[in-house]
Amino acid sequence: MNIRAAAVIFSIVLTVWLQPAAAEGDPQLGKEQGFTCLGCHGIEGQRNAYPSFRVPRLGGQKSAYVEAALNAYRAGTRPHPTMQAQASSLSDDDIDNLVAWLATYGEAKDSATAEQVAGVEAARICVTCHGVDGAGVQPAPPTLAGQHEDYLVHALNRYKAGERTGNVMGAFAATLTKADIELIASFYASQDGVQTLK
Repeated sequence: MNIRAAAVIFSIVLTVWLQPAAAEGDPQLGKEQGFTCLGCHGIEGQRNAYPSFRVPRLGGQKSAYVEAALNAYRAGTRPHPTMQAQASSLSDDDIDNLVAWLATYGEAKDSATAEQVAGVEAARICVTCHGVDGAGVQPAPPTLAGQHEDYLVHALNRYKAGERTGNVMGAFAATLTKADIELIASFYASQDGVQTLK
């Protein structure tokens, strides 16, 4: 093999090797399959019937977190009757497609630092995972910035009561008072971050 042929082959191999990995899901299929998601997550201020709280914003939420949540709903390990019913019919490919669609919204960041939460003592530990310090935390925690305040209150209360399990949040939330939960929720809700789906 001459040098020119070797260079061409090397160039092709290098080009293929340097290509980013293909997305696992199809965002267009995900958008079509996710049409029903918009009935709740696509209406600004839409409320869950009981208990009453605003439906969480998903636009910009971390892909790994959305995937984990959908798998937990499908498995029945994360409680919410409507979401369990919706997720129960999803295949792995469906979840990949939905995650790929939601990824088209970009990824919102929790950019809070320990200094920014100095006046919100209860939130100081939150930035360990949900702030700039938690950029490499795995599994990826959800982005809290921009989330509805009453949804955050609801979620923290579920962790505190032991009704939502599977990560470190239960132990952390168990130490929080009602006032702490309200302060944390208000702090994160006031920041730019996740958004209602469109």
